Amino acid sequence: MGKILLLEDDANLNETVTEFLEDEGHDVVSVFDGYEAQEKLYESKYDLLLLDVNTPGINGFALLKEAREEEVLAPAIFITSLDSVNDLEQGYDSGCDDYIRKPFALKELQIRVETLIRRGFFHDTKELINISNRVLYDVKNNELVIDDKIVPLGNKESKLLKLFMKTEGEVLSHERIYQHLWDFGEEPSDTALRTYIKNIRKIIGKDRIVSIKKQGYKFMVDK
Repeated sequence: MGKILLLEDDANLNETVTEFLEDEGHDVVSVFDGYEAQEKLYESKYDLLLLDVNTPGINGFALLKEAREEEVLAPAIFITSLDSVNDLEQGYDSGCDDYIRKPFALKELQIRVETLIRRGFFHDTKELINISNRVLYDVKNNELVIDDKIVPLGNKESKLLKLFMKTEGEVLSHERIYQHLWDFGEEPSDTALRTYIKNIRKIIGKDRIVSIKKQGYKFMVDK
């Protein structure tokens, strides 16, 4: 059974699909508009994305395309009334794994959902980089692994560590970190940034993140 993000703006269908999948043992996070889905998508890790296309805010195609660019690898199914070949092509171009047209039988949905989740569980998606003897970074899942155990990180700490891993050895200015870490409409905070760095240092060691006076920070791993 898996954790599923469901984006469906039709309240009745949202409730029906949520109850059905939960009865089958899945953990479903259901939302009704694209912006809410976007927010939830980066707060947690999902085993499957189940996305309507024509939704308020960001539509499903744009949402998934952006998620793939941000290296969200969870398999995705579009559920939509759009039925042209062009729509189908756009869906797959945006990064989906399957496409189911409304109206659909719940049993068909269950088969498609569980096939993709099962496929994900039985494929090793890890690509590990050594930070130190005991600490590894899982590139695909953006997770720290210490002594073979996954160490959870907060959302901002996770995004910051990912940025550090991509730019290892470079001096990152505060401004560059602010742009990556804080979304539009959020107020960057140097105090908060120092807290996030302190939290990461507690896990991986103080010497991994070097403070460069009046310039920023540099991240170092063992060679």
